[in-house]
Amino acid sequence: MPFLTDRKRAVGWGAAGSGTKHFWAMKKSSVALLVLIPFFVFTFGNVLGSSFEEVQAYYARPFPAIIAALTLLVGFKHFNDGFQTLIEDYVHGVMEKVLILGMTCISYGAAAVGVFAIAKMAL
Repeated sequence: MPFLTDRKRAVGWGAAGSGTKHFWAMKKSSVALLVLIPFFVFTFGNVLGSSFEEVQAYYARPFPAIIAALTLLVGFKHFNDGFQTLIEDYVHGVMEKVLILGMTCISYGAAAVGVFAIAKMAL
């Protein structure tokens, strides 16, 4: 063992290599939400308190429906990535994998339900 180089002793003890990719994914979704959230607030604010028929007619137009769907998709993806980081930092072992899998299913499921509801109103 005393003849191992520093590099050979360090192999297997470093980062997994996915941290930078995850960091940039979070940054990209943050910038996308920075643009989408104001658009969503202004488009949703126009129909806040309106009747169901007015909301349905409003979301039948493509711009508000696309903004709402994109906000839901990017928002839930950003939430999932952030929660995954939280789990990776504080939970270890099998429970880490179970929680990440469960939160991914919940996040994508909620996003799918939201997009389905918007599509149903739009069509």
